[in-house]
Amino acid sequence: MITIDEKGVTLKGWVEGVRNLGSLAFITVRDINGTYQVTILKNKNPELFELGKSLRNESVIEVSGEKKENPKAINGYEIIPDHVMLHTEAEQPVPLNLNKNVESSLDKDLDYRFLSLRKEKSSATFKIQSTVSNSIVRFFEAEGFYQIHSSKIVSQATEGGANVFPVVYFDRTAYLAQSPQFYKQMTMAAGFEKVFEIGPVFRAEPHHTSRHLCEYTSVDLEMSFIKSYEDIMEVMEKMIAHIYRDVEKHNKRDLAVFDIKLEHPKTPFPRITMKEAADILKDYGKRVVDDVDPEGERILGKYVKDKYGSDFFFLTEFPWSVAQFYHMRKENDKNITYRADLIYKGLEITTLAQREHRYKKLLEQTKEKGLDAERFAFYLDCFRYGVPPHGGSGTGLERIVKQMLNLENVAEATLLPRTPERVTP
Repeated sequence: MITIDEKGVTLKGWVEGVRNLGSLAFITVRDINGTYQVTILKNKNPELFELGKSLRNESVIEVSGEKKENPKAINGYEIIPDHVMLHTEAEQPVPLNLNKNVESSLDKDLDYRFLSLRKEKSSATFKIQSTVSNSIVRFFEAEGFYQIHSSKIVSQATEGGANVFPVVYFDRTAYLAQSPQFYKQMTMAAGFEKVFEIGPVFRAEPHHTSRHLCEYTSVDLEMSFIKSYEDIMEVMEKMIAHIYRDVEKHNKRDLAVFDIKLEHPKTPFPRITMKEAADILKDYGKRVVDDVDPEGERILGKYVKDKYGSDFFFLTEFPWSVAQFYHMRKENDKNITYRADLIYKGLEITTLAQREHRYKKLLEQTKEKGLDAERFAFYLDCFRYGVPPHGGSGTGLERIVKQMLNLENVAEATLLPRTPERVTP
């Protein structure tokens, strides 16, 4: 951190490099906001010069002195110190090269996360992610949503599947929540009308891809008295636009690190039905069976960008065969559901749907999906006493950041990624 006032300048940070030119020493110091040049003149302060030239990379120092304009220096000025304090000396060699011009593997970066986060791109990534998260909260508050915090220990898997992490819960088995889905809907039954949550969700999926994690941060919303799932799509469009405005306002320097200029998304986003998607992908030699795979999403993303100039589109009207038992079906076509995915630069970041709010219909659909209604009684009972038409969505926070910054792997936008192989650090 750096403080500049009429008394001078105080800089606290990490030594990035030292150059000893005999009569003077240049020390590059890094903090969360950038790098700074400290210049020590041997003839002016021999003791500080000896200390300065002996500093090791990644050691933590505190410098106070004079700010001197110098167009050749970093930021257009240099710091001429009258005091240097060594807080901690870093052991050598440092196991990770933090020079921005030196590439390292993602695995090694994650092994030494406490070091790799000092890298310019890594710190910029998480400063942008902070803006995104805060922007989402501000957006929902302005839209009249209430923030909730649901339990992450549940008695039954949300989607009735096997991709859950069991946990020992006293004398019985419980699970880590795949989604706050059921609890969001309970608040609709309670009359809250509009809620949101930002929190962790867990998926025991043995995937080894650049888009999957076993734990990620989900941005969830639920709304009552909707006319259709178009209402959810409109909220998502407004939220994305709000995020873009905030990131552009607060993270100009961080975006410059990635050499990115954000293109503000135009709304409404294009809509493509699953049937239309199947026809489009057929021209690319891909056959769609019920759902679109990641390659299909990438092809459709490029297709939409070329045709509509948009990085976003909604894939709509998913077949009942891949829907969850709580999704609402079209009245005139039971094979189609009111579910949609939001695709961002060829990657699904959001799943949204209108929920089935009628108790008898839910019972029928539970049985039709081969699920035991008694096991879901804690959820189904909510619908016995009056629930309004409602719907909602779940969005991966890390996937938003990944696509915004054109990162190769969602783990790069995750502070401490959890994958089938990684549970440390």
